[in-house]
Amino acid sequence: MVAHITMNMDEITDIAVFENFEYTDLGYENVTENPLDMRSYTCDNTTSLHLFHTVLQPLIFGLVFVLGLAGNGLLLTVLLKRWKNLRITEIYLVHLALADLLLLLTFPFAVTQGVAGWVFGEFLCKLVGLINRLNLVCGSLLLACIGIDRYLAIVHAIPSLQSRRPKIVHFTCGLLWLLCLSVSIPNMVFLSVAARDDDGRTRLSCTYNSHREHARHWKWINRFFTHLLCFFLPLMVMVYCYSAIIITLYQSQKSLEKQGAMRLALLVTLVFCLCWLPFNISILIDTLVKWDAISVDDCHVQTMLEQTIIVTESIGYTHCCLNPVLYAFIGVRFRRDLLQLIAKRKFLRLCLSGPRVESQRSVSVTEAATTTTSSHYF
Repeated sequence: MVAHITMNMDEITDIAVFENFEYTDLGYENVTENPLDMRSYTCDNTTSLHLFHTVLQPLIFGLVFVLGLAGNGLLLTVLLKRWKNLRITEIYLVHLALADLLLLLTFPFAVTQGVAGWVFGEFLCKLVGLINRLNLVCGSLLLACIGIDRYLAIVHAIPSLQSRRPKIVHFTCGLLWLLCLSVSIPNMVFLSVAARDDDGRTRLSCTYNSHREHARHWKWINRFFTHLLCFFLPLMVMVYCYSAIIITLYQSQKSLEKQGAMRLALLVTLVFCLCWLPFNISILIDTLVKWDAISVDDCHVQTMLEQTIIVTESIGYTHCCLNPVLYAFIGVRFRRDLLQLIAKRKFLRLCLSGPRVESQRSVSVTEAATTTTSSHYF
């Protein structure tokens, strides 16, 4: 998230363009005056945070953006080609890929604000903030839904036949999107564009400027929702569901396919935990510092905390480009459909390029078509 440059340390994180892009801004010279303990001290961490915001995050976000667009784009392309014949889990995967793609589209806005300030206007400030929050929460809860679906399909296979139907799954996903929208709308209400001073230059920033005191309260509520809906709730669901799946498969007759399913269940949970646990721990520590539950009077420690949040946040967002690999690309059916799609595109490319190549060799169009057909497809 892009934090508002301010002289009050307590306001660094409560004025943000996207709650989870909270630290995607330039460094700042900052005076801390925590109203809870009346302590004050001056920190100048402009240079170190400037490096993180303008070099490290753009590099990581750029890589995640490219890989995420490619992976989730392929996933949607393959699944939508057989939309009417999707299996239950694949319906969840369509919604997950859509949520990840929309989330990835907010990355360029966050990076741009961190480097040059907000240049996109008031409307996009509110819209991008809403899209970021909506799809982050929805993507995390969809991972929990996938875990529940696999749990029902393996542990309670026969009793769950009635509930695991496409219409019910579509209805569930619709309700999930509405729930996430209701949680995300306040971001749109409180966000606005305001000018701020940055090293003598005036720059625009998309931050929580509207309804200042209420925005501050929403910041703490929003952070609670971040911990609960984006990490702890999905993690608890995944741990329970995949543990039950592993126990059920372990007690049944062993096979290579079941062993692979158990390894996949462990991998899915482990990757989610590794990606988002460091960021949630960092944010939790930062919250405790702001509420004076942990005393930090050292500027070096405070700067290290800010840098840690920036790095762990970037690591967390790599999960966007890992989802297609974990949930789809390793599946036999998806790999087959993907290879068929690639083969079909290659076939069309050869058909279109063949006549051009042959014509360059002074062969007639008719002869080129005949040669291409006979040499490549018979």
